[in-house]
Amino acid sequence: MNRVMVIGVSAGVGKSTFARKLGQRLHIPVHHLDTYFWKPGWIEASSDEFFEAQNNLVEKEKWIIDGNYTKTIHIRELSCDTVIYLELPLRTCLYRVVKRFLTNIGHTRPDMTIGCKEKLDWKFIKFIISTYFARKEMMKERLKTYKTMGKKVIILKTKEEIDYFITKLDQSGKRVI
Repeated sequence: MNRVMVIGVSAGVGKSTFARKLGQRLHIPVHHLDTYFWKPGWIEASSDEFFEAQNNLVEKEKWIIDGNYTKTIHIRELSCDTVIYLELPLRTCLYRVVKRFLTNIGHTRPDMTIGCKEKLDWKFIKFIISTYFARKEMMKERLKTYKTMGKKVIILKTKEEIDYFITKLDQSGKRVI
């Protein structure tokens, strides 16, 4: 487990937190795609900038990259050796998005570009609700494809599974017990 792609069913599923904990456990650099996509003031990077940043990241020997960004997922999926997929219930994802907002009001969270103070609007909530179930189905197919590509695919569907996975890894990425 040297090149890890962390993806999930929705915002609020815990991709960034999981990736950070995994990186600490394995001593592998973590890259949050939000920091490459967003510039200060919530300005989107150009497609060229975003593609180039990811192309540079995947050339490294070891990395953990978190974020879905399906328009550029092909860059990461070709180079990763492991895919970790997080899928928690919709209500949990929504709760976490609201909690994240309330916890970070007026601040920039650690997995975001400096100058992007936490925000939450109805458009984002509606996006999460309207895409959750379709993404869940799409991810099933995507994960099957990753397995046929020879990728190690790990699916974690509860908070307990997520916590257990992190605590039972040794520093080489192998499960202990």
